[in-house]
Amino acid sequence: MLENTNMKETHSMFFRSLTDLGFNLTFKISDDPGLSLINYGEFLYDHLIIFSPSVEDFGGNINVDTISRFIDGGGNVLVAASSDIEEPLRELGSECGIEFVEEKTSVIDHHNCDISDPGQHTLIIADNEQLLKAPSVVGKQPKNPLLFLGVGMVAGPNNPLVLDILTGSSSSYSFFPDKPITQLPQELRGSQKTGNYELAVALSRWVFKEDGVLCVGKAPHNPVRETKPPNAYTITDLVEYNIIVEKLSNGKWVPFDGDDIPLEFVRMDPFVRTYLKKKGGKYSVQFKLPDVYGVFQFKVDYNRLGYTHLYSSTQVSVRSLQHTQYERFILSAYPYYASTFSTMVGLFLFSVVFLHMKEKEKGE
Repeated sequence: MLENTNMKETHSMFFRSLTDLGFNLTFKISDDPGLSLINYGEFLYDHLIIFSPSVEDFGGNINVDTISRFIDGGGNVLVAASSDIEEPLRELGSECGIEFVEEKTSVIDHHNCDISDPGQHTLIIADNEQLLKAPSVVGKQPKNPLLFLGVGMVAGPNNPLVLDILTGSSSSYSFFPDKPITQLPQELRGSQKTGNYELAVALSRWVFKEDGVLCVGKAPHNPVRETKPPNAYTITDLVEYNIIVEKLSNGKWVPFDGDDIPLEFVRMDPFVRTYLKKKGGKYSVQFKLPDVYGVFQFKVDYNRLGYTHLYSSTQVSVRSLQHTQYERFILSAYPYYASTFSTMVGLFLFSVVFLHMKEKEKGE
């Protein structure tokens, strides 16, 4: 959804990058009366791009409520804003935990503006350290600095699903750029090339679930030195748990490379907590079951920045020892064994002495 038809030309490199990823693009003007996102309860598109910050009303049957239902239904939305942002996108941002600063304002930084800035100090050079440390979201660390020109945004502090992709420096603030500037910048820096294009492509790949998507394959478990799981494990058994984790890359599922995937063995609370180790194309770990019987779960709950939530749960039963599995002679019972046998030996000796002892005759 574009603000005008000229944006197809001004943003042609970005749209071409999406086409190269295999997406089929449909261009519409945002106030087109024939716009439709949902037809008879079904979504007409998988993804939605809104490049029309100053639109006052969407055309057709599209509104903020429709877009919100599209997001809740699993659709992906990429929105571009500017200092001219109007109420529809402000309301949509609020639905997603983002508050845009006052209309006609821009982010200003007198210390980090580009040399090509017209004098309002709104074309800001952002250092790579201000970028989110999540390669699945922003791609590889850009070699060139980023340029930012636009309206300020504030993320809701209590929303764990909102990520700060790019943050301002300590010298940046939001204000009306046409107000008189009384203080000159201490330093103006220039850049012949920026990393904006690479960042835009990486962000679009992540938004449209071309990167950062994880899935769980098979998750077998069995006692060590065995190949099949029993109907019920026995307390203190040594078990092995395996799980296949894959990542979507260029439309194909490839093995995921990570060293921080946790595993918990849970009844009501975790009895075992450990980390899975990569072993070939799967993750594996061996551990000893607790000396407690009941219904347990092998639980993998992996939630990392930039990746989809990974969850796997397998329920198993753990029983106590059968009467044939207990030790016949327990080390701590040896004193009781000794006292029993010593009593038997003492009784035997006493019986021998008692039976063979002769009483002396009274006459003697």
